[in-house]
Amino acid sequence: MYYILIGAIMVISAIVSRVLARRFEKYSDVPLRNGLTGAQVAQKMLEANGIHDVEIGHVSGSLTDHYNPTDKTLNLSDPVYGTCSIAAAAVAAHECGHAVQHAKGYRPLRMRSKLVPAVNFANTAVQWVLLAGIALINIVPSLIWVGVGLFAVTTLFSLITLPVEINASQRAIRWLDHAGIADAETLPMAKDALKWAAYTYVSAALGSVFTLLYYILIALSGRRR
Repeated sequence: MYYILIGAIMVISAIVSRVLARRFEKYSDVPLRNGLTGAQVAQKMLEANGIHDVEIGHVSGSLTDHYNPTDKTLNLSDPVYGTCSIAAAAVAAHECGHAVQHAKGYRPLRMRSKLVPAVNFANTAVQWVLLAGIALINIVPSLIWVGVGLFAVTTLFSLITLPVEINASQRAIRWLDHAGIADAETLPMAKDALKWAAYTYVSAALGSVFTLLYYILIALSGRRR
């Protein structure tokens, strides 16, 4: 049953990623009537929220956009930074949503930021600890529980990421509407693009939860032997 569930989630995740890429490509061909690029949209949203200490930068790749709360930089990818389209505006506004969360002390974002050092350590060690725990389950049964604990940290991070990403998209859509950046024709496109982006985090979180349950079952079965 586990392999069926994980297989289904992998298929769903692949479909979501493909649809997201197609939606982004489609909406990248729809220009904004005001002629603003993604970077300009980001600057306007930051200023509208009274944020003047975030630097807007450029990062290579596609859909690699991100906000870094550590150094307060908003990094926009090639198809977003200098492009005038509703797709670029939606992505830029979404990343600005994270900057607004940071400025306003949004609790889930604070929780996620505090987890980053633990998650970095867990991602480095969890694979090897779990492999050793499974191999030595009859000799050192407690070792696999250490691996389960490490994996639980990454799962918690995935779950906390969901409200952070959804809230950032909600802030983006509200501002794009109220600021007149998007109109009656383009606002639904922005909503659609950000909706599919959110689905990628949902599928990742589900996959992490089911994998955690799988390792817990292995640990419990080992203890009963």
